[in-house]
Amino acid sequence: MKPAVRVLRDTYLDSVLQLLGARAMRGADGVEWATAVMATAANLDALRQEGFDPPVASPYDLVLAVRASDPEAAFAEGERAMSGPRESGPAEQHPRSLAEALERRPGSTVAVVSVPGDYAALHAHKALGRGLDVLLFSDNVSVADEIALKDHAVRRGRLLMGPGAGTAVIDGVGLGFANVVRPGPVGIVAAAGTGAQEVMCLLDRAGVGVSQVVGLGGRDLTAEVGGRMAAQAVRRLDEDPSTELILLVSKPPDERVMRRVMAAARTTAMVTALLGVAGETLEGGVVRALELLGRPVPSFDRRHGPSVDVAASRRAPGRTTVRGLFSGGSLCYEAIAVLSGILGPVWSNTPIDPECRLPAPPGSHVCLDVGEEEYTRGRPHPMIDPGARLELLHESGPDVAVVLLDVVLGHGAHPDPAGILAPELARLDGPQVVAHVLGTARDPQGYDEQVRALAEAGCVVTETAADAARAAAAIARGGSA
Repeated sequence: MKPAVRVLRDTYLDSVLQLLGARAMRGADGVEWATAVMATAANLDALRQEGFDPPVASPYDLVLAVRASDPEAAFAEGERAMSGPRESGPAEQHPRSLAEALERRPGSTVAVVSVPGDYAALHAHKALGRGLDVLLFSDNVSVADEIALKDHAVRRGRLLMGPGAGTAVIDGVGLGFANVVRPGPVGIVAAAGTGAQEVMCLLDRAGVGVSQVVGLGGRDLTAEVGGRMAAQAVRRLDEDPSTELILLVSKPPDERVMRRVMAAARTTAMVTALLGVAGETLEGGVVRALELLGRPVPSFDRRHGPSVDVAASRRAPGRTTVRGLFSGGSLCYEAIAVLSGILGPVWSNTPIDPECRLPAPPGSHVCLDVGEEEYTRGRPHPMIDPGARLELLHESGPDVAVVLLDVVLGHGAHPDPAGILAPELARLDGPQVVAHVLGTARDPQGYDEQVRALAEAGCVVTETAADAARAAAAIARGGSA
């Protein structure tokens, strides 16, 4: 295989398009490995570790790298995927600055910032200065910059969602990784990306939609950041006549910060889904929201594929542990909370118990957030490329009774994740697969079709992420749940 690198000068593409390009190159004939990244120092160092000779390039240059029998053909596939369909006639030039973009679309109200972290704060400040709400998709932004940005946003009465905010729905428009949900009375404020997606989808399946979904970034509810944007989002939703109830989603927040944020709602009821706190789950937060609204509460306990008891009856005596492979960090954290309450300690790269960090002792329950940097460096995120988990899937040891997976649908996600995963899952010898599909009937992938494909492959498929963890624990223990 020939290693090759191509540099596209002055070509900035956000991470979603980079991942689409990488996936297209990896799918080309004769390709062993491929990636598409901006030429930041960290990305060039990652290429060096993969055995490439990094080019001289600036952070605003796009770098394509492949090991392939025909690198030029792979590059062509990647560039085609990243450029999208072309209209006949002269190609429209993309705006080169925020000012130019606003000249073309003067009625814009939201800016999505997805640039290398060293430059993200500057561009976000510029957008706030122009009176825009900002979805800051970029990560690697310092806490000091985050605080300064959120203070700037509050002074201007704007939203600064992020850093590292991957999901929002503003005035009916999904941003980042968002699902297609109906409009409705629940405003979601979330310091958890896939947590926000899970609750918006469960509300939609219960026949109740959302007014707005405001992502905060994972640090907003810490003592250091102080809930600056959570309070701002709650105040905005409190004044929104279409919002009847606010649902706050987070991993364990700072208690004093949480009290201040809850107090920001003067007239609108609030409920929480605080993962890892007093047994709270995303599913439970949705149930409480529906009860307060006086809406019917579905059971959310329907399962597809083999029953838990049937799956447990097939379990070999030596298989007693659960291995979770998650594309969503919030869903991984929730699974750890549920499993640890039933099975005991769960080891992870995002542990609830600080002592349960990897590497895990033999015979341990393990849940991995495969979307974390150590697994995505130089390769697509598993939401965009479900195949990113297949290598780990086949590494499950002889003690593993259950492989626990999330399958995330919606805009930005792979067009057919079950189509990639199901054939491999059907061939998996030994563990039972338990899968949760996060999505709605209106998502482009089709919720029912994805569930059906996984069930036909022999998976136990659940309605909620929390129930997937409960089902996995029951199978590992021998059934009856």
